[in-house]
Amino acid sequence: MTNPQEKRRMTSPEVDGQPVQFACTLKELRELMELRGQEACQKIQALYGGTLDLCRRLYTSPTEGLSGSPADIRHRTEVFGSNVIPPRPPKSFWALVWEALQDITLIILIVAALISLGLSFYHPTPTENEGFDETESEAGWIEGVAILVAVIVVVFVTAFNDWRKERQFRGLQNKIEHEHKFAIIRSGEVIQIPVGDIVVGDICQVKYGDLLPADGVIIQCNDLKVDESALTGESDHVKKGEVSDPMLLSGTHIMEGSGKMVVTAVGVNSQAGIIFALLGASPEGEGEEIKGKAENYAQSNDDKVAFKGADAADHNNLTTKVIPTNGQNLKGDASEVSEEGETAPAPKLPGGETARKEKSVLQAKLTKLAIQIGYAGTVVAVLTVLILILRFSIETFGIDKAPWKPEYVQQFVKFFIIGITVLVVAVPEGLPLAVTLALAYSVRKMMHDNNLVRHLDACETMGNATAICSDKTGTLTTNRMTVVQSYIANKHYKTSPLLSELPAKVGEMLVKVISINSGYTSRVLPPESIGGLPKQVGNKTECALLGFAQDLGQNYEALREEMPEERIHKVYTFNSVRKSMSTVIPREGGGYHLLTKGASEIVLKKCTWIHGKDGDIKRFVPQDQQVIVKSIIEPMASEGLRTICLAYKDYVADSVAPNEDHMTGEPDWDKEDKIVSNLTCIAIVGIEDPVRPEVPDAIRKCQRSGITVRMVTGDNVNTARSIAVKCGILKPGEDYLVMDGKEFNRRIRETSDGPVKSELFDKVWPKLRVLARSSPQDKYTLVKGIIESRLNPNREVVAVTGDGTNDGPALKRADVGFAMGIAGTDVAKEASDIILTDDNFTSIVKAVMWGRNVYDSIAKFLQFQLTVNVVAVIVAFLGACAIKDSPLKAIQMLWVNLIMDTLASLALATELPSEELLERKPYGRKKPLISSTMWKNIAGHAIYQLIIVFTILFAGDVLFDIDSGREAGLHSSSSQHFTIIFNTFVMMTLFNEINARKIHGQRNVFEGLNRNPVFVGIWIGTFLAQIIIVEFGGAAFSTAGLTIDQWIWCILFGAGELVWGQVVTTVPTHPWPKKLVPTTTSDIEMNERPQEAEEETVDDLTPRGQILWIRGLTRLQHQRLSTDMTASSWNPKELNASISLDSACPPSAENRYVRRLSLMTGRPIKLGVLPPELQRQRSCDPDHPVSQNLLNTIEE
Repeated sequence: MTNPQEKRRMTSPEVDGQPVQFACTLKELRELMELRGQEACQKIQALYGGTLDLCRRLYTSPTEGLSGSPADIRHRTEVFGSNVIPPRPPKSFWALVWEALQDITLIILIVAALISLGLSFYHPTPTENEGFDETESEAGWIEGVAILVAVIVVVFVTAFNDWRKERQFRGLQNKIEHEHKFAIIRSGEVIQIPVGDIVVGDICQVKYGDLLPADGVIIQCNDLKVDESALTGESDHVKKGEVSDPMLLSGTHIMEGSGKMVVTAVGVNSQAGIIFALLGASPEGEGEEIKGKAENYAQSNDDKVAFKGADAADHNNLTTKVIPTNGQNLKGDASEVSEEGETAPAPKLPGGETARKEKSVLQAKLTKLAIQIGYAGTVVAVLTVLILILRFSIETFGIDKAPWKPEYVQQFVKFFIIGITVLVVAVPEGLPLAVTLALAYSVRKMMHDNNLVRHLDACETMGNATAICSDKTGTLTTNRMTVVQSYIANKHYKTSPLLSELPAKVGEMLVKVISINSGYTSRVLPPESIGGLPKQVGNKTECALLGFAQDLGQNYEALREEMPEERIHKVYTFNSVRKSMSTVIPREGGGYHLLTKGASEIVLKKCTWIHGKDGDIKRFVPQDQQVIVKSIIEPMASEGLRTICLAYKDYVADSVAPNEDHMTGEPDWDKEDKIVSNLTCIAIVGIEDPVRPEVPDAIRKCQRSGITVRMVTGDNVNTARSIAVKCGILKPGEDYLVMDGKEFNRRIRETSDGPVKSELFDKVWPKLRVLARSSPQDKYTLVKGIIESRLNPNREVVAVTGDGTNDGPALKRADVGFAMGIAGTDVAKEASDIILTDDNFTSIVKAVMWGRNVYDSIAKFLQFQLTVNVVAVIVAFLGACAIKDSPLKAIQMLWVNLIMDTLASLALATELPSEELLERKPYGRKKPLISSTMWKNIAGHAIYQLIIVFTILFAGDVLFDIDSGREAGLHSSSSQHFTIIFNTFVMMTLFNEINARKIHGQRNVFEGLNRNPVFVGIWIGTFLAQIIIVEFGGAAFSTAGLTIDQWIWCILFGAGELVWGQVVTTVPTHPWPKKLVPTTTSDIEMNERPQEAEEETVDDLTPRGQILWIRGLTRLQHQRLSTDMTASSWNPKELNASISLDSACPPSAENRYVRRLSLMTGRPIKLGVLPPELQRQRSCDPDHPVSQNLLNTIEE
């Protein structure tokens, strides 16, 4: 009998051939997703009769998915909601204006201007104010109004910049959201769609590394383990299964395995959405139901779920919140701070450590500098006010004995306004704006260079990078893999064999192992164009093997159709611990096939049988394994090939062949070590992944710019070494370390399970260039150790690339984490700072250029602003001391401040990067933001400007034959004298802005100007605005019109900055230029080479005087030897007595070694071939016994 609900559904109108009313409601599904474990299984069984029946009620097919028709998708969105969470509305422009008005210095300025304005309307009677010019006092209100107008302009400009910044970042976040796609099945096809387009009823394919975009129920899965800590706080991975715990929740991470799920809740109705509802993310129209549900959820899970204000703060920066986002962690990111000011706890990493990064390099330096400037500005401002008040009071009341008059209040208010204005000018409030503009501009441009920046500070931090730890596959290589060699049935093939060349049983089993023991999402598709290469989709290693199967003339799709995923019995998915993948499938006639593939040396150790010639089964003992390793695997690896071993094992119940396992019942599949053992090796293949053609040049650029590139890979040591040589990471004759994860851990720990010892680690990392067969934990240890090492005085700044789920800790710990946009998992992308949309190492080099460009842009702005600050503050201060007034009026200084803050920051922050940026070394963490050259420029230009300003102040009336403005009264009219000072100061500031474009001592300050139209436009606009202010500003700007001659002089004084800039550049930065220190050719060569950290340490320990003495002695020895050679009859062969340090010593150590041997023997030592015993000793020490023997030989 049909129940009423079913009856109504059957008679209701249809959408896309289906009833409008679904057989389960939104409320039912939301309540269902709150259940876990067996309780959830029982509920699904009781309500729907199982997961398949749930799919039927949602009108979806577990194998075909939804039809994908627009009408059906639209209807499901209307009934169950969309997979987005509308964010809080952005702050309105007026709210940003109000925030800008909260600045304490602006508030003080407003109050002072209002007092000045109020007092200007007070007109004393003639008897009270004898000798006071009433016509002048009528203009007294203008200054107060002008200051208020200037404050309003500053506030509106600040608010507009904040508004525009928020729009840009929302747009950036929106782009990140749309970049996040997920695999779903529609109309039987697996397609990738944006997570915001997923609807209830969709069938999603989930796999290792995925960040789940919606809530769902498992239909089928293999070895599925999920990290639910983002929702529950529990760090242990939860094992999922159709009959154990079928509930998958949005915002959680798939750590192992694969499977399919039917989506049951999206957006605000998902478990992550309920949490966001608590943070105020749900739209008002949703009513209170979700809010109430969220609060109940919070109370019921109070011991598990942590709702952090950090997420609210982060959420406010988004346009459309998709569940989950790449940029969002429900538990709060490491360095986020809540709206209430509480810091969200950082996620835990291996060893119980937190992932909190240090403040970015630029942030730390700017914070320190801003505090110092703020203190200095406050002191000068207070001193200026005190001197003005004291001088006025002493002269008026002490010397002149004048009685108190009410109008004197205006004088004190004026002094107070001057002091506040000095503070406004002194404090670099434009610095945050300059940083924001530079970063926003760079981030926008970096997207064109395949760098999607998720965290702004990563952009400038990358400019200070001293080390890059890069993956191999896909980053340094093309990630287009092909099987080029194989070892099958005791025969080594250098090209792909034909199936007919292989023993029948071996060929059949080989194709089965390749086709079924791989992710079914990995496919090789026909070329998109005639003559093109086949398109590889999914895991590239699996695609290479599938291509190999096609080369054998076999159709892997046919085998997969015979063995669909639903029939697969068990899967041991690939992970960084196993380094292999195994699949269990039913065997014809009963029993099971276990199919395995993985890293050759690891899988070989699990093999006890192998197919010999003609396909015969042979015993495979450890001695045979060693022969295979030496004769097959190592030669393949030395050619840069990735070696994969393919093996299998049969479980049978009846007659047992030598390599088969007899089973009496169902094997215990949880005992993996026992299951994946006693395998039969069927083939070893060598997969080629060519180095990207542009990578060697990119690595050379990194090395030239002082950045050390290290390769961290899971591949075989020999393969890694070969690729490193091809890339240029390793060079012949250099003493660098190549080691695997085991050796690395042995060297940095005293015991195998002991903690990392910093003193041991510091002996390894400076020379380490390749870390092979490494685990994610090894990568994390390496990154953390380099960052924390104090071996380099400037501290290392480390960038890391990663693509796997387990790379998350290393990406979080690095100063800059790069995730692969193509091959990277969602978990890796979430942990990263920058996503490489093309997975290419050259994009990292571009990120370095942009990062250095940002750093330099800020430095340029600082050099410019501090010059103006110094001059304006000194002029105001000394003016107060000398003439009881500031030569630059308050309103004029506010205009200068506007030039400095908004216009200059915009002009200097929009410079495009050039290759020149890669020709210098990184600044490092400890080097001051303002370099010695910049201080020289600031001081030099400030001296020029102060000389000009004070010359005009004290002699300008005579030089220009005009009235002096030095003794003007409180409300006196504007004078040409002080207008010339103001105009000249602005002209010098404008021309110095051109000088500020170069901060490293370059002479051509106009270079690249044509590539920056923004700078040119702003400069010309400011110049025109200055003309208008001077000629038409009048009382509002305290200016008087100037003649053509006066304008020409002002411009000449300004243009003199360019000439003076050349003089300043000529002055050496250091008292004793390096050019004055005599050096030999070898010394110069040695100094030009990038020094390793340990070499720098050795050199730093040697007193400078001793080095110079040794160099001098060396030259004397060579001169004496030259004389001796002409005077004596040495055997020429004796002169060729040579040594070499080849791979035993780095270049600089080589130079020191040869120099010391020369000193000890008094003979010139040439470089040649190092004796074998010295190579074995790996010693560069002349005191070493081997060296002593060599010296004795030379002496004899």
